[in-house]
Amino acid sequence: MNTYASLADDYFVNMNLNTEMQLPSARETVLDFFGRVQKTFPTMRNFYTRENGDFVLEEDKDHAHHRWLSIEPRRICSGFVNPETVEEALVQHQLALQLAPYMLSVSPLDCEALDFMMGFDFSYRGNHDELVAEALGVGTAMEGLLDIPGARTLNFEPSITIAMEEDCRRQCRIMVETRTNAYQVRRGEFSDDQISVYFTMRQYGSLQHDASYEDTLAELKHDCELLLHEHVIDQILKPLAQAIATK
Repeated sequence: MNTYASLADDYFVNMNLNTEMQLPSARETVLDFFGRVQKTFPTMRNFYTRENGDFVLEEDKDHAHHRWLSIEPRRICSGFVNPETVEEALVQHQLALQLAPYMLSVSPLDCEALDFMMGFDFSYRGNHDELVAEALGVGTAMEGLLDIPGARTLNFEPSITIAMEEDCRRQCRIMVETRTNAYQVRRGEFSDDQISVYFTMRQYGSLQHDASYEDTLAELKHDCELLLHEHVIDQILKPLAQAIATK
């Protein structure tokens, strides 16, 4: 059984490589890169260019499980929504990183930051911020604000970033994103938007001369899952799911 799939309505595993220099955008280079990826994942057959110039290759989005990959001016992004296992997503991300030095001229020196991120979406028709405050608490310093007569929570998106090493080059960040606005609260009419929890492990700066993007991502994935099980699942994800279930 996929443990992560049971924690939320949807979950996803993403990789972002932010580069110091502009990535190539020539037609032949971009199509060759995506064509090589498609050879490994033939169902990624939807290719298009966004209005802002980003290039995207993806599977059909109407499937519960789908892959996507994009090239932005200074970022390569790879994502997998509801993979059977995290390892399955890692294979896709590492392929993109394996190809990038040879097909997009991205060297380990060109790394601004490398991210491994796991995200969880919770569907909830109601005041997202109020629910998050109720499920996770706001801390003793601010909890009195919630007791003000007639008060309604309008914005509560807790986040924290932690340095994992003395030089602060490896960091982890957890962020909760809500999608309720004042208009919805005022009218008491809410949409079916999702509350998202993002947990990211990030490596800043150029890699060591003998390091590779693939190995570094594997380290970030290991650290991400370890901390997720120790500090996020029982403390944040399950309380959110339980609060939604009681509404």
